[in-house]
Amino acid sequence: MEAEYFAIAVESRSRRAPVRPMVSAGQHSARARTVAEPARRRTMTPLCIDLFAGMFGFSAGWLELGGRVIGFDLEHLPHHGPVPVGAELVLQDVRTLDGAQFKNASLILASPPCQCYSYMAMPWKRAKTMAAEYRDGTRRVAELNALFDACFRIQREACEAAGRHIPMVVENVRGAQPWVGRAAWHYGSFYLWGDVPALMPSTRKCKITGYSDPRRNGGKCAHLTCQRENDLALGTISPGRLHGKGSSARKAASAQIARIPLALSRHIARTFKPASVPVSLPPRYIKGHAVV
Repeated sequence: MEAEYFAIAVESRSRRAPVRPMVSAGQHSARARTVAEPARRRTMTPLCIDLFAGMFGFSAGWLELGGRVIGFDLEHLPHHGPVPVGAELVLQDVRTLDGAQFKNASLILASPPCQCYSYMAMPWKRAKTMAAEYRDGTRRVAELNALFDACFRIQREACEAAGRHIPMVVENVRGAQPWVGRAAWHYGSFYLWGDVPALMPSTRKCKITGYSDPRRNGGKCAHLTCQRENDLALGTISPGRLHGKGSSARKAASAQIARIPLALSRHIARTFKPASVPVSLPPRYIKGHAVV
């Protein structure tokens, strides 16, 4: 009886699937790391939220450091160019965003539209009338500042969800100050609110004979932030005179003039980057990222 049972056991063992060779714990963990590496690299890469992304000029410095950017805007026009490598674009109204979903972000950047603020700063009769209507209550200031206020609401919700402070820098024009408060600093014609770094790069002054209005003559002005601002529309009067009103060419020229200078973008990115990401190394050599 015992011999018969032994024979059945041997036969049943022979019919089993071949036994796989044993894998050591080190080999198993190495294989797991290989599979999980892309997902882990994605979650560990410092994240920047770019509100009103446009051409991704504000977050260009963050991308240079090897960071990840998620941009939000209402539309992406041809003159905005392709979405940069390392960035994602979501077409959504910023006013509908829930800031709690950005709890893992390391930095929030925002550059709300400035057309109304710039227009009311002009010495035109219609512009002065519009400003007066906002002051006397005919028009609601809350509607004027809706996009600006949405940025700080998103930051507040993100900080509450994260349990920590998430810095945010908002850029706009000088004409926004009477309506949203005095800017913390300005880099040429780019005025900044929010968590502006204590040390900011300086701009160089350049006097151009015959030109006094910083928004005329194709960007040639008395206070230049970079050579690009001076050379962008060299030989033209202004985007409005160079192109027809509402044309795509005019929009492209205006977008280039309003683009955040790369020097400013780099400075802000280096200020708020996680401490474990080295600045001096090219992105392809960056291996250690802070967990966000």
